[in-house]
Amino acid sequence: MKTSYFLKMAVMALPLIIALSCGTKKKAVEDLQPAVLTNTEQAKYMEKVSGNFQSTKFITSKVKFSVEVGEQDISLTGNLRMKRDDVIRLQLMAFGFVEAARLEFTKDYVLIMDRINKQYLKAPYAHIDFLRNSGLNFNSLQALFWNELFQPNRTNLTAEDMQKYNVNTDKNDVIVSYEDEKLDYSWLTSKKTGAIQMANIVYKDRLNGNTQLNWDYKNFKLFEATNKLFPNDMTVQLTTPKKSIKLDIKLNYIKQETDWETRTEVSSKYSEVKIDEILQRFMAL
Repeated sequence: MKTSYFLKMAVMALPLIIALSCGTKKKAVEDLQPAVLTNTEQAKYMEKVSGNFQSTKFITSKVKFSVEVGEQDISLTGNLRMKRDDVIRLQLMAFGFVEAARLEFTKDYVLIMDRINKQYLKAPYAHIDFLRNSGLNFNSLQALFWNELFQPNRTNLTAEDMQKYNVNTDKNDVIVSYEDEKLDYSWLTSKKTGAIQMANIVYKDRLNGNTQLNWDYKNFKLFEATNKLFPNDMTVQLTTPKKSIKLDIKLNYIKQETDWETRTEVSSKYSEVKIDEILQRFMAL
């Protein structure tokens, strides 16, 4: 019974961590004493950041998950499968071999499957309020998982888009930032390599309070398929006015496997669940 409850908690926590917006390491950014770069220096540095782009269509890996919601936590194994500009899939395994849940993000929809209770949600991004309101879509989620920069509602960043970032630096780090009406984006990057070490997003809501997402990247290792460094450990911290959720993702055996179906067909044995029901379950945890 306890295992079933924790698996439900993981199923509910993961999509909300990924989908809302924002971060708790803002103090790390505020503590820096930044110096503004010249236009020429900024353009040169942004080329360094872009140089970490993974030039592959596929990234796949075994994964260890650790989810904390309040005082409760659960650890699971699973798989991460990504095809650039097409799909992000997370599979959560119970007892190491039984798939308990599946999250699938495509350009057009979000699919969340509860394998235990044979239930699912499939909806376009525009039908999920916290995704639509925060400006997060497939492209921004992909950038977070692939350790890349992004801008809301942009598919690919052009040279002109790259000029829209603000760039500030101190002795060891460089802060790349971008702001719009309701969202503040900050990336803490390594001055030496240009690698993104942390993404911090703040969704500003004067009525209900701010929501923050912090996405840390650590344990960079050489990805042989691209001959570039890629973070093997990611820590995602979501803080809302009412709740804090933490997700640790540890990648093992990163490859670029191509022999897998990029779309999940939902069996007729599954019953569809509305987004309101999923949110109500999550808030009841």
